[in-house]
Amino acid sequence: MLEGQAARQGWQGMQLHYDVSVPVGSAGLTECSTAPQIQATGEAPSAMDRQQLRVSCPDGWSLNATGQAHVFLPVVHAAGIIDRGQTLTANDLKLQRINIAKARRGYYNRIEEVAGLSAKRRIRAGQTITPAVLEQAMAVKRGQPVKIVASHDGIEASTSGEALADGQPGDVIRVRNMGSGKVIDAKVLESGVVTSTF
Repeated sequence: MLEGQAARQGWQGMQLHYDVSVPVGSAGLTECSTAPQIQATGEAPSAMDRQQLRVSCPDGWSLNATGQAHVFLPVVHAAGIIDRGQTLTANDLKLQRINIAKARRGYYNRIEEVAGLSAKRRIRAGQTITPAVLEQAMAVKRGQPVKIVASHDGIEASTSGEALADGQPGDVIRVRNMGSGKVIDAKVLESGVVTSTF
């Protein structure tokens, strides 16, 4: 089950350890002449949750047991302190192996999944990077110089401006035209570029 999940989710560098606990008193059972059959009997929603198992020997005995998977993956961590609003680069990140069966808040298995995103809050050095601490990086930040482009009937013109608010692509923000001093509404196109909405 876990190998199938690893293939579906593209896990890289998986190490798997599986603990099976049998009840006290099962030491007196006779050795099974063939491999025992093991079947999950519980309702565990994931292969990484504790499983209820039925172990049966064709020679005539069976017992209930529990199994717990420990899946160790290299997971993205902060290499140092990351400040709120900071856009993450590969240099800010490192891979460190953890037991993902205990990573209830989520994780990332590849640095490229995280690089380019922005920290929603301050992240301490060594902290596991989870989806809850990340957001899309702002394409434009308040106070940043921006290029204002305008096009009409195939003619395009551009001028310099200053963003008066943060914005993601598609957001409409206030921008000051540095040439005229006029404040306009402009739509964020990409990093450092906006277009006037008139």
